[in-house]
Amino acid sequence: MERASDCLAALAALMGAGGVALAAAASHAGGGEFGRTAAEFLILHAAALGGVSAAARACAPRRARRLLAAGTGLAAGALLFAIDLSLLGFAGTKLFPFAAPIGGSLMILSWLALALVYALPE
Repeated sequence: MERASDCLAALAALMGAGGVALAAAASHAGGGEFGRTAAEFLILHAAALGGVSAAARACAPRRARRLLAAGTGLAAGALLFAIDLSLLGFAGTKLFPFAAPIGGSLMILSWLALALVYALPE
């Protein structure tokens, strides 16, 4: 379980770094509002995933698996959303139709899954 938690934490760190770089690019290279929004989502979700990873290390294995599953969904949703918005902001194209709404929906569902994991007893 520790390895999976470490992988999620590493992904969170990469998302945070990518978010900061994207924020700079949006400010200096014309990514506009789409680029700024993508950067904000990456940075905010990176911080949340760091917390999920730490919580998974500190709890029972069953809850840890659930936390890591919800965290993985959260990461996937944030990445999909941010990549689609970044492409729109910088290249004027989309990743694929409905990529941002799918990513956003996955984030919402993952946040709800996290709420459920934390609400249920270990």
